[in-house]
Amino acid sequence: MSKEKFTLHPISAVINFVKVLKEMILPLIVVIAVNGFGGSGESEGWSSYIVYIIYAVLLIAMLVSGIIKWKRFRYWFEEEELRIEYGLFVKKKRYIPFERIQSLNYTEGIFHRPFGLVKVKVETAGGGATKEADAELTAISKEAAEQIKKEMSLAKNKELNVLNETFQPENQVVEQRKPLFQMSQKDLLILASTSGGVGVFFSGLAVFVSQISELIPYETIYNEIIMFIRFGALLIALAVFFVLFVAWIVSVAITFINYYEFTIRVEDEEIIITRGLLEKKKVTIPLSRIQGVRIVENPLRQLTGHVAVIVDSAGGSLAEKDEKIRLIPLIKKNRITPILVQIFPDYHFEPNFTRVPRRSRKFFYRLDFLWMIPVAASVSYFFYPFGLISLLLLPLSFLLGAWQHKTAGYWKDEKQLVVQYRLFSRVSLWMEKKRIQAMTERTTYFQKKADVSSIVTTIKSGVTGSATTIPSIEKADAENLMEWYEPTRKELIDREKEQPL
Repeated sequence: MSKEKFTLHPISAVINFVKVLKEMILPLIVVIAVNGFGGSGESEGWSSYIVYIIYAVLLIAMLVSGIIKWKRFRYWFEEEELRIEYGLFVKKKRYIPFERIQSLNYTEGIFHRPFGLVKVKVETAGGGATKEADAELTAISKEAAEQIKKEMSLAKNKELNVLNETFQPENQVVEQRKPLFQMSQKDLLILASTSGGVGVFFSGLAVFVSQISELIPYETIYNEIIMFIRFGALLIALAVFFVLFVAWIVSVAITFINYYEFTIRVEDEEIIITRGLLEKKKVTIPLSRIQGVRIVENPLRQLTGHVAVIVDSAGGSLAEKDEKIRLIPLIKKNRITPILVQIFPDYHFEPNFTRVPRRSRKFFYRLDFLWMIPVAASVSYFFYPFGLISLLLLPLSFLLGAWQHKTAGYWKDEKQLVVQYRLFSRVSLWMEKKRIQAMTERTTYFQKKADVSSIVTTIKSGVTGSATTIPSIEKADAENLMEWYEPTRKELIDREKEQPL
């Protein structure tokens, strides 16, 4: 392998500067506002500009820091490793064996596209416990990104003709290789309308308000609200409707930007997901890392016949928002099976579930009643008579428990286990037997009297694990599942070999 050392594109200095500036923008706004935007309005000579001088020094320091990071960053290939060197006063080196690299994720931001650049995140299973990816190349050419992939392919003893392929822009690859799935504009609109984007909008608004709370004239606002209330409940209802409508519009816009041209392809035993309008992202997921496949149906989407597909992936970085990766954010349920069969040919996607017995129903709502009774009683007492509405929690809890009982079930064959359960959304989870890390049978005193047991399965998800419970099934069925999971010696060896590094 070549020992030539490579540098990042100079735009990396600007990107590093913007990244630090974005993290400090709210504190800077607060400081500027609290200090009266730099002065009291009285002439105090040069000292009246000291606040502005401090701001200018901070901005220059941020820019210089970005330039230093760019100048001191080097990477090269040596002894089947990706080697990185960075740091000014303390020089740091990081060596990442190619055989341990799980994925290379690409991002094209607004600073990358004009220059034909990408940001590359390097992730390994061993580095997943940190809050960041194992390595991040802020801005390199697409040809350089392809060279990393070629070096990695050679180190992993893949076919040598990969090295002779010429780099092609990503949009050309998409044209030549038809994607397995591409989200339509209609699906994007439904996704935005039935997602939690509105809540994200209000959460972001709350964070912003908390940063500038000292500057908000609460007393004046309170007086204005009192005057507003006097105009009647109709105006209040219209105002609430308007705010929610604006929040919905913002949610739709964010969803369109994030999931624009969402496509899925499978190449070289990897799932490749591309999406984004302003910032185009390309995420690769090795099929060997996928531990489970979930089909999620929330109540709103069930009405329209739509589902989402989520996969549990081993390894990854805690900096990622989801350990469970959204493989397909939204799709018609009747279209899902042919697509999943192409991606996961070893899975059976038409299970015939064994439901939990009728006598298990009491275990689905007994605890809900226990904690809801004192809550409803307290609210009814302190907020009488309107607090009596809280008594509706009791029948609603009963109905939810009955709903969860009706949904719960499982199915298995020789090589896989499928579990179906519900909190609010109905979830169907497919797990290969060889991917299940642990299976435990649990029986409480009351379950023993009813001759039922619960089975807890654990698979790797992210850097930790994800546990799923099959609640209160027949005792004989639980014992049968434990016998089914007990591996032979050959299965133990095969399972050890196939686990991600």
